This record gives sequence, C-alpha cells and structure tokens, in this order.
Amino acid sequence: MKKIAVLTSGGDAPGMNAAVRAAVRRAAYHGVDMFGVYHGYDGLIRGDIREMTLGSVGDIIHRGGTILYTARSEEFRTEEGQRKAVDQLRSHGIEGLIVIGGDGSFRGAQKLTQKGVPTIGVPGTIDNDIPCTDFTIGFDTALNTIVEAIDKIRDTATSHERTYIIEVMGRDAGDLALYAGLAAGAESIIIPEEDQEMDDIIERLHAGYRRGKKHSIIIVAEGVGSAADYAEVIKQRTGWETRLTVLGHIQRGGSPTAFDRMIASRMGAAAVDLLLQGKADRMVGIQNNQIVDIDIDEALAQKHQLDLSIYQLARTLSI
Repeated sequence: MKKIAVLTSGGDAPGMNAAVRAAVRRAAYHGVDMFGVYHGYDGLIRGDIREMTLGSVGDIIHRGGTILYTARSEEFRTEEGQRKAVDQLRSHGIEGLIVIGGDGSFRGAQKLTQKGVPTIGVPGTIDNDIPCTDFTIGFDTALNTIVEAIDKIRDTATSHERTYIIEVMGRDAGDLALYAGLAAGAESIIIPEEDQEMDDIIERLHAGYRRGKKHSIIIVAEGVGSAADYAEVIKQRTGWETRLTVLGHIQRGGSPTAFDRMIASRMGAAAVDLLLQGKADRMVGIQNNQIVDIDIDEALAQKHQLDLSIYQLARTLSI
C-alpha cells in the first residue's frame, strides 16, 4: 500500500488524537502517504479528505476530542451512501482505511471491507464496551474525570450530611460506574449487569448511619435508567436530604491520561502495521498489556463482559 486514510467516528474520546498521531507517523516511517477523513463517515461521503503530514499531527497527543472531528451519518447506513464512500476513497487512490470509534463505527468499517476497501478498527470510546479488548481509548481518562468529580462532591456531602446520587455515562455498560464506585468508595453501585434491590440499597444506607456515617455516595450507571428515580425513592424511604448530580458530557472531555495516550499510540501504530501486512476486517485490542488483533465479525458477535469480581469487591469494602 502507498496511500491509507484514518477517520474518527461516533462519540469523541480522549486519546483519539494520540491514535491519529501514531497512525500518521507510523505510516510516514514506512514511506506511506496518510490522509485524514474529516467529520467521520459523513465527511467520507462528501470527500472531505486531506493529506496529513508529520507536522499536521504535531502538538496533539495531549489534546482531548479529535482534530478530525466526528459526525453521525444516516446516509452511510444506506447502500448508496456506502458506494459513495468507496468511490471517494478510490478517487483519492486510498487503498486502506483505519476507523477509530465504537461498535457502530466498526460495523461501518465492515461494510467498506465487504466492498473491497481493507479496513482496520481501533476501539475509541469512553464506555469500554467493546468485546475482546481489556480497555478502549478514552475509558481511563473518563474514569479519572468521574473520580475527581466524586471526590469534590463528597466534600459537600460531608459538610451538609447528605446522600448524593451520581449518574455517570457508559451507555449500556457499567464499567465507568463500577470502576469509579470502587475507586471513590461509593456505598452502592447500580449497574446494568447486576440486579440490586432497593431494599439492599436502603439497608446499606441505614447500616452506615447506625455506625455514625453522616453522608453517602451512590453511583448509578445511565444504562439502568434515570438516577433521578432512584434519588426520589431513597428520599421517600429514608426521609434524608438527597441530592442528584448528572455528570453528563464533562466525562468525555479533557486531556487524555498517560495510560490513554500510551494505548492509543500503540493501537494506532498497530493498525497501520496490519494494513501493510495485507490484513483487513480486523480490530486492534489490548489483552494482558499485549496488542492483539481480532476479526471484527468475531468481536462484534460477542457480548462485552464486565468483571463482576470487582463489583463483589466494592460491596465488601463499602460495608
């Protein structure tokens, strides 16, 4: 291959820029021209494609978001939209594509591979919900953002002797809620992967009160529903002053952590290597701190598994 391209798609995640930088510089190292596709699959259909040089990715490894931007594209879901995307790549002489994003982005990559454009997926999402990889780009940064917010909320909870319900992102996965709850010492962690009765939540609050605890932190993953509903029930059943905080999109922003920069750099470079080895329809992942590649079909056919031993640990430590 002499020309390859990279795009970012789906929700932005801290570390995407580090992955783009690594891909561009790895390609340059091998004497391959790299092109950036701006605004995701929508930009691909419109031909918003520009050549990237070493200088174009300078000073971006520490920046959150994505310099290539991202956008949703309903047109790309259609057969005609996919044909337009392939035509744009071929008109630029591009022989392979790297897609940085989540499972929806990977399904788009599959469509391009099926139409003759070799494609490699790089998992970039704060939700950490992609199977076959221990971590996705952006998860660690979002996790640290959440923990920092919880630490600050705890100061107020302590001062006013209140119970705080904190809703975090994660889509249908409880990774962010679970890891943040353990790291921040939450009394209860409510996640989609594990049923937790309201009676149990209330009893844990009362147990803390009986031993002199004057405040509590409860983490709710957005995948289980509205945290406001939990807050209202807890207030009604305990009579205690209860406050709700929805952290929202603050969890997606910010400078990526060293861990996210590291895995993004490793994955971005590996994606280039896979294309140059003639591979396609593969996903880069990290398992036991080793970079691996997996068939995208195989990865998407599996269900993301949360390590529930962490959940049990959090319960035993929050008695």
